[in-house]
Amino acid sequence: MKRLLYHHLSFIFMNVPNLIKHPNYIIHGLPLLSNIRIRLTSTFTVSLQMKRSNFLISNLCKEGKIDQARKVFDQMSERDVCLWTTMITGYIKGGMIKEARKLFDRSDAEKNVIVWTAMVSGYVKMNQILEAERLFYEMPIRNVVSWNTMIDGYARNGRTQQALDLFTRMPERNVVSWNTIMTALAHSGRIEDALRLFDKMPERDVVSWTTMVAGLSKNGRIDDARELFDRMPIRNVVSWNAMIAGYAQNGKLDEALSLFERMPQRDMPSWNTMVTGFIQNGNLNKAVKLFDAMPQKNIITWTAMMTGYVQHGLSEEALKIFNKMQAHDGLKPATGTFVTVLGACSDLAGLTEGQQIHQMISKTVFQESTQVVSALINMYSKCGELHVARKMFDDGLSRHMDLISWNGMIAAYAHHGYGNEAINLFNKMQELGFQANDVTFVGLLTACSHAGLVDEGLKYFDELLKNRDIQVREDHYTCLIDLCGRAGRLKEAFNIIEGLGKEASLSVWGALLAGCNMHGNTDIGKLVADKVLKIEPENAGTYSLLSNMYASVGKWKEAANVRMKMKDKGLKKQPGCSWIEVGNTVQVFVVGDKSHSQSEDLGYLLLDLHTKMKKAGDMPDDDLLVDVEI
Repeated sequence: MKRLLYHHLSFIFMNVPNLIKHPNYIIHGLPLLSNIRIRLTSTFTVSLQMKRSNFLISNLCKEGKIDQARKVFDQMSERDVCLWTTMITGYIKGGMIKEARKLFDRSDAEKNVIVWTAMVSGYVKMNQILEAERLFYEMPIRNVVSWNTMIDGYARNGRTQQALDLFTRMPERNVVSWNTIMTALAHSGRIEDALRLFDKMPERDVVSWTTMVAGLSKNGRIDDARELFDRMPIRNVVSWNAMIAGYAQNGKLDEALSLFERMPQRDMPSWNTMVTGFIQNGNLNKAVKLFDAMPQKNIITWTAMMTGYVQHGLSEEALKIFNKMQAHDGLKPATGTFVTVLGACSDLAGLTEGQQIHQMISKTVFQESTQVVSALINMYSKCGELHVARKMFDDGLSRHMDLISWNGMIAAYAHHGYGNEAINLFNKMQELGFQANDVTFVGLLTACSHAGLVDEGLKYFDELLKNRDIQVREDHYTCLIDLCGRAGRLKEAFNIIEGLGKEASLSVWGALLAGCNMHGNTDIGKLVADKVLKIEPENAGTYSLLSNMYASVGKWKEAANVRMKMKDKGLKKQPGCSWIEVGNTVQVFVVGDKSHSQSEDLGYLLLDLHTKMKKAGDMPDDDLLVDVEI
């Protein structure tokens, strides 16, 4: 159209002198050239209007005012391909793929390769890979960006071979094509294939080198990654971060720190990589030092530090960090932040703090997050508010609930000993089409164990063994042994562990030792204690359990000998600690500590409760009160 107009105007202007002499120069009282000027002005006005509307629609979409943008679009008398592209991509960027598709499929829609590629990209981002694939193959024209988008889509969905096949069929490639497929291969563990492509690249940029450094690190080839890093012709801050992250991921914190200190410039991810690296490798003190030294912190930094404190059993410090972050200007919690801080409240049974955080969440978009809802369910459960936890679960179920939430609620029932309720929920979950995973079975087996449902627990463990989609892990065997141990089936449990051979871990033997202590079986208990002490010779808790076990059956001499061994080795068991919140005041109790102002009254109360429990048949003997004095 524009080209035709250009030729038409060229012809007119070249022939202006002849046209003036033409008898039809005057038409309806107006000169012919005036008509030309009017047409030009009209065309220019429409073009300017489209540009202005395009700019307005683009800005409204960026601001999230997608409905207003659509009104402007619909009011346009004429629309060019740019307007269609802006409106459709606006929907896609806003996550409204269905609305984008409706507009895309309209009979009057003007579509170019950019719009087609945007639609493919939109489906890729929504993980609708089959629809993305279908559109890709329907495209009348494809450019290199279209091919790269589809390759990236396959890679994101774990279809590495399809991505590679598409890459080999590309009519032309750019450096992005090579980098995309190399990243996909490295992430899927095909590092040798990635290296072969890297060697074949006609040209490499800094992203190509950084991709391979990160890929080698991820696949445990940290020395090869460093050799490649040292060969890089140009490095940027992302390259340095990739190498530092590689060292951190492979547990080489000294090398990571050395490289970090040599960096010509650092950005926020540089600092976060080091802080996270130290936390993941158990060095909280160094993480704190770096955290304090950081010139700036973002939400990732604060969340990482909270996670570190929670992982090290310092949940009170995690709450302090959360409060400190709240005072930090411009920083708002993210999903991970809320999940972590709610975990801290769960560990502390801090109902008041948890409720305050719940109030904060209710004013944000995170109240719809299944991860956050699951963390809230866990928090209320751990704080004894099981009815609130179940109400939250039921409310979430009416909207949308994922497997994490089901597992959280089953674990909540398990924590409180409601075995039958956990089983009923498990059955309902399966009826609704949710497939159980390894975490589901840990919760289910724990529920059966705590409720004494031995036969049911054994049945579910047998189901687990037959399920080829779930790998049986250490936690499952620990639950099984705990189940048998609580039921007094100690010999059976011992034989199961012996059958595991070298795979038997400390937690599995520890579960059986607790069962032996509960039932006063010193014969098996002594054998189990020896196994535990071979794995962890300095475990004071094992000596303490063994001593209590002997004492529970009146073998005072053996109990004294075990205590003497503990003393000779210089071992001391950390005293048990519990707390309860009464009237906004936390009351803390430590084993053997009589400093509480009401310790005498509390002692009498405990003895009274103990007597009543004995009469009800819930406590077999007095010796279970060993080491539990106020």
